Amino acid sequence: MTNYLELALQHGGFTNLDRVYLENVLSSLTEDQKLRFITPPPSVINAYFSERYQKQGPEAATAYYFEMSCALTLFSKTPSFKELKPFVRLNLSGHSYGLSYESQKEVAIIFPEKKEAVRESVLLEIAQIFPHYKIFMEDGQIKAKPMTFDEASLIKQRSNDSLLSEVYMSEGLVKIQGFNQEEVLELSATYSGERYYGYSQRQSLIYITK
Repeated sequence: MTNYLELALQHGGFTNLDRVYLENVLSSLTEDQKLRFITPPPSVINAYFSERYQKQGPEAATAYYFEMSCALTLFSKTPSFKELKPFVRLNLSGHSYGLSYESQKEVAIIFPEKKEAVRESVLLEIAQIFPHYKIFMEDGQIKAKPMTFDEASLIKQRSNDSLLSEVYMSEGLVKIQGFNQEEVLELSATYSGERYYGYSQRQSLIYITK
């Protein structure tokens, strides 16, 4: 049985001073009403997310929101700016986007306020904001999740001396990395396969699986 009082104290922004008040209010609500009542408004969630991002880093910020999503069932496979459930707001290249988790597997969906074509530069921008995730496309949605690739067998390829980016290859995997995002995108255009976007040590990364 869900303990909504404890959930409210842990995730809803309430304190022990609110305990009696919470007990009285929650006692007269249905299960769904209880969950809605203790869920913080979007403004509070975004403020806490931003504070953690600035003070502790992106991983701490997403951990906070993911934990809250699990505790308060904020998951959605089709999130939108209708905001039926609160989500984290992002500004990507001057456009409004949202971030919401779809399940307890820590897969996030990044969705635009207004429908628009997905540009690879935006995917790399998201990877820079959340470098502990890999960014990819699935069923027309931008998604993000923690994942790694087997890079032990990657071999550096000879490249044009005028290029600063590097290409590594192994059977079934291509990795392109560089400080110049446009150059990385240009190099990646010659390879086909599933694409995953990352960011590490100030370099943009694209992994292509065959």
